[in-house]
Amino acid sequence: MDATPLASRRAAVDVLMACLDKGQPLDDALAGHRGFAALDPRDRAFVRLLLATTLRRLGEIEEVLSGLMNKPLEGANAVGRQVLRIGAAQLLFLGTPPHAAVDTSVRLVEDAGLNHLKGLTNAVLRRISRDGTALLGDRDAAQLNTPQWLWESWVDAYGEDATRAIAAAHLIEAPLDLTVRADVDFWAGQLEAEKLPTGTLRRTGGGHIAELPGFAEGTWWVQDAAATLPARLLGDIAGKRVADLCAAPGGKTMQLCAAGAQVTAVDISGRRMTRLGENLARAGLSAELVTADASKWMPEQKFDFILLDAPCSGTGTLRRHPDIAWLKGDEDIARLTLTQDRLLVHATELLAPGGTLVYAVCSLQEEEGPARIEALLGQNSRLKRVPVTAAELPGLEDAITKDGDVRTLPFMWAERGGIDGFYIARLTAA
Repeated sequence: MDATPLASRRAAVDVLMACLDKGQPLDDALAGHRGFAALDPRDRAFVRLLLATTLRRLGEIEEVLSGLMNKPLEGANAVGRQVLRIGAAQLLFLGTPPHAAVDTSVRLVEDAGLNHLKGLTNAVLRRISRDGTALLGDRDAAQLNTPQWLWESWVDAYGEDATRAIAAAHLIEAPLDLTVRADVDFWAGQLEAEKLPTGTLRRTGGGHIAELPGFAEGTWWVQDAAATLPARLLGDIAGKRVADLCAAPGGKTMQLCAAGAQVTAVDISGRRMTRLGENLARAGLSAELVTADASKWMPEQKFDFILLDAPCSGTGTLRRHPDIAWLKGDEDIARLTLTQDRLLVHATELLAPGGTLVYAVCSLQEEEGPARIEALLGQNSRLKRVPVTAAELPGLEDAITKDGDVRTLPFMWAERGGIDGFYIARLTAA
C-alpha cells in the first residue's frame, strides 16, 4: 500500500484522539503533530478536510456506527473508535472510494496493535460502503450534529426554527474571508473574490493562502466578515489612541492600525503576541504590543477608544472550528462569564470620559453576550449604550437587536456562504 494515504489518515486519527479523547483544540493538535507538518500541502489539505468533516458530522457518524456495533470501542480500543469515525466520514460524506477508505482503516488498526479489531473494522466499513445512504436515512442532521446542551441553549435564546437554521449552517464549510488594507475593488479582481456589503472580500475557490496575490506583501489578512464589525463600530479613529484588549492573533489590531489609529494591543499570551507582531510586520503596520493580563493591566493614560474582544466559548465559529461543539460545555460558559465580567469592569476603568467601548464575543451563548452587558450597565450608571444604526451595518440590518446591539447568526447571508456568530455592544462613558 502507498505510504502517503496511510500517513495522512494516521495523522488524522492521532489528531482526532488528541482532540476528542484528550480535549485539545483541533488547531493546537494539528500544530503539534510532526507527521502532519511533514505531509505535502495537498495531503495536509486532505487531513484538514477529513477532520473537519468528521467533527461536523460526528453526531450522524456516531448514530450510524452505534447501529452497527454492540458497544463502543473504549479504553485500549479507543484508537479503533477514531479509525472507524474517519472511515465512516470518508464513505458517507467525502465520496472516498470504498477500497481506499476500508483498506487504510484496517491497516491503521493493525499498525496500532489492535489485530483483534481488523475483522470488525472491515465488516462495519464495508457495510457502510454498501448501505451508507440507507443507514443515514432521513435522520435529523441539524440536531444530531449539535450537542444537546448547545441545541437547548439556542432554542431558549432564538427559538427552534432559528436554531435549526444555525445548526444547518454549521454543516457547510465556511468560505475564505479577507480584510484588505486598501483598493478593495482592485483586490477583489486580483483574488477572484466577492466584495461583501461591509467591505470584506470573500473567496469560494480553493488554493493555498500563502500563494494568493498580495499575501507576501501583507495587502490583506484572513478575517471572517463578522469579526471585522467590532473595529468598524468604533467609528473614526484616525490619529486616536485605541486599546485593543485580548488582541491576539491580531486581525482587529491590524484593522485598527490600517484605519490610522495609534494602537496599543494587549494580550496575555506571549506566543500569540509574537504571531501578532509577525502579522503586523508582514503588513507593514505597527502597534505598541503589551504582553499582560488585560483584566489587570494599568497604562499611564486612559483611552478614548477601547475594543474588547473577550475570551469566549467560540460557539459562533463552529463553521470553521467544529471541534468546539464537542469540547465545550455549560461549565465552560460559567467560567468564561466570570472572566468576561472582570475584563469589562476593568476596561471601563481604562476608558476616558466620553470615550467609546466596544465589547464583542464570537459566541452564540446569551450568557456571554447581552447578559454580560446588562450586568455591567446595572452596576455602572456612568455607562450608556450607543445603538448601532442600519447605515453602519450595510447588508446586515437584521443583525441589529431591539437594544441597538449586534447579533450576527451563522445563517445570515446564507446565499453568500453564511457568517460567524458574533455579539457586539457599544458603550460610552459619561
